[in-house]
Amino acid sequence: MHRLTTLTALILLSLSFSSASAPATDWQIPLAGNSFRTAPEIGGRGLRRNAALEWNDTQDVWSVYFHLNQPAALTLSLDASTQAAAELLVRSGKTSFSVALPAASTAALPIGNLQVRQPGYVRIDLQGVSRSGDSFGTLKNLIVQSADANLQLDFVRDNQGNMFYWGRRGPSVHLGYTVPRNTDIEYAYTEVTVPEGQDTIGSYFMANGFSEGYFGMQVNSATERRILFSVWSPFQTDDPKSIPPEQRIITLASGKDVRIGEFGNEGSGGQSYLVYPWKAGTICRFLTRVQPDAATKTTVYTCWFSDTTDASWKLIASFRRPQTTTSLKGFHSFLENFDPTTGHITRRVNYGNVHVRDTAGNWHSVNKARLTVDATGDQRHRLDFTGGVDGPHFYLQNCGFFSSSAKAGDRFEIVVTPGQPPTLPAGL
Repeated sequence: MHRLTTLTALILLSLSFSSASAPATDWQIPLAGNSFRTAPEIGGRGLRRNAALEWNDTQDVWSVYFHLNQPAALTLSLDASTQAAAELLVRSGKTSFSVALPAASTAALPIGNLQVRQPGYVRIDLQGVSRSGDSFGTLKNLIVQSADANLQLDFVRDNQGNMFYWGRRGPSVHLGYTVPRNTDIEYAYTEVTVPEGQDTIGSYFMANGFSEGYFGMQVNSATERRILFSVWSPFQTDDPKSIPPEQRIITLASGKDVRIGEFGNEGSGGQSYLVYPWKAGTICRFLTRVQPDAATKTTVYTCWFSDTTDASWKLIASFRRPQTTTSLKGFHSFLENFDPTTGHITRRVNYGNVHVRDTAGNWHSVNKARLTVDATGDQRHRLDFTGGVDGPHFYLQNCGFFSSSAKAGDRFEIVVTPGQPPTLPAGL
């Protein structure tokens, strides 16, 4: 018994010594992919082509975000180089540090120790206080250290695949709808409501997505909003000018004030949009029709829009896609941010009264969906995405560095009695 007690004591002593002397793990968080100017206004001025952050205005606040899987004691420092002396104020919540940047320095500059008391996203604010040169220094990485071997940090790790850009845009999140099997679908209908205050600049609230294109609404600036409908060409390219004539999307019709053009950089094809002042808090209605023509081996895609301020259907466009004979497949909705300067601001959208109609004229209520996310979320560069059911609606939310328990692959079902299918535009 005495020998076992002594052995136990030696083991505990050894474990205690190992824990106390465990080397700290450090994470290099690139500022180019994980920071945003949050005050006095949003913007990208300060991010350099060399993947560094450099600014000179004392009013500017740059916020760096990273995610912790558990509470932790952290030691922070900055990978910075300077030509002239400067001083920074570094804040996280109620904790603040004054950091002196000496002249002609390339060493890691210590910030201080930070106790994070709950898992989730951590925000570190950087603000210039004084400078003797042209800027507050050239900052590349926030260095985070911890002796906790179980700690996991998630952030945009590098610029492979232009991830600094995609990571600052944030994760795109999708709902894949369950529709009747072995049934040819001709129409898809969705009612979209963006809650007030969630219509962040850069948002695309996509309503009716299908295997060959998508249809939804955007916030393009503080003064402009659009209804956007696009169809991909069967020719795989990011350059629309390289599409052979026989594989181009043909415009058959377009509505009043609708602009027709091409798009690229994400595949290529035909695009249409209507500048329209849709409003948060109101119901916007989206209707899509897909008509295959086996004789010509083409398919026609037509989309209409209306909202509660004007209930009449507005034709957006009708496109013919060559080398395609299909009914409506891959019905889905998604939420994305296309402006990397607003990736730190959240946005949310509700999808309700979702219906499809088969080629026999029967409407089917859609009350089941599956959550998926793009590579930005799937590879854990960003974890601020979620979706689910809120009463009679499905919903999606992304960006803003909120904590979420949703996972790709989660399935949702609406149990509230669905609404009514739409009345089709005149003449159909």
